[in-house]
Formats: sequence, structure tokens, C-alpha cells
Amino acid sequence: MKIGLFFGSFNPIHNGHMVIAGYMSEFTDLDQVWFVVSPHNPLKLKHTLLQDYHRLSMVKIAIGDNRKLKASDIEFKLPKPSYTINTLAHLFEKFPEHKFALILGSDNIDTFHKWKNYEQILEQTELYVYPRKDASQSELMNHPKGKLVPAPLMELSSSFIRDAIKAKKNVQYMVPEKVWEFLEEMNFYK
Repeated sequence: MKIGLFFGSFNPIHNGHMVIAGYMSEFTDLDQVWFVVSPHNPLKLKHTLLQDYHRLSMVKIAIGDNRKLKASDIEFKLPKPSYTINTLAHLFEKFPEHKFALILGSDNIDTFHKWKNYEQILEQTELYVYPRKDASQSELMNHPKGKLVPAPLMELSSSFIRDAIKAKKNVQYMVPEKVWEFLEEMNFYK
């Protein structure tokens, strides 16, 4: 099977994430998309994150019974902060029968050269890149392992949703319905 790895904090998961994952699983050669919930992205501040298992629960709630999507806690068991190269090594060892590809927004391509061992990542995996507003065209897009995917342009962000909730704005149509119910029940981001 060919698995697309969609890394993120998913703090919270929102409809933009779901549209991208759905597009990748239906309109590319990927058999499944795994949401890899990152406990600590080295480029983000940890204090802004909900607990790991709350974010994982929201991803599972958002996916529901869709068999083409899966929530992964693989990084919860690895050293912190999370580096993609280490996660890939673990996945290659644990699932030798699968091929893996990374799903990235075009804005991440601009900083991809800052990732730990990015050259090795490019040797081992393909990059499925979806468009993001105002992202510059990177030379990496001409790399043989880079694949620009014409997924819908999504301008929704988790930070926007967190800020809106904090400001007492209704964002129920920006997150999956059951995730909204969970956020309300748990009183998160208020």
C-alpha cells in the first residue's frame, strides 16, 4: 500500500485538514492518508498545544469510519522533539510492506531545507505538495520526488480557530461536527 503521511499538530483538526486528506486519498495514487499527530514540532511552541491524546481523539473523531484515513500516534512513542526523518525510519522498520509519501503544504516547501536530514527524506519518500496562499515557488518543486497536487486551496488554520474560540466566535462550521461537539464539551481553547 502507498500511504500519505499528513503530519501536524492538529490543534485542533479542522475542515481544511479534512478536505486535503480527502482529496489526497481520492484523487491521487495514495491508498490511505495517515494523520500523524505530532506531540512537539521543533518549529512550534509546545505550551500552545492541547495534550497529545486530546488532539489524537479529535483526529479519530473527525475521521469517523472512513477506511482511507487513519489517525497515528507513532510519534508519541519517539524521542521529543519530533523529527520527520526519525519517524520515517521507525515507519520503514515497522511497516516494510508499505511505501510512504509526505503530504505538505507549499508553504512548508520554502523551509524544507531546514528539516533535519532533508536530503535523506527526499531520497526515501515522495512529496505530495498541496497549494497554500502566498507560498513562493520553491526549486524543490522541480525535484523528481516533488509532486504538485491540485488540491483545493484552503485558507483555514488551527491558530485562527483557536483565536476565534478564545474571542467567543462560533466556528462550528469550520471543524467537523463531532469535533465541534467535543471542543464544546471539553471547553477547549476558551
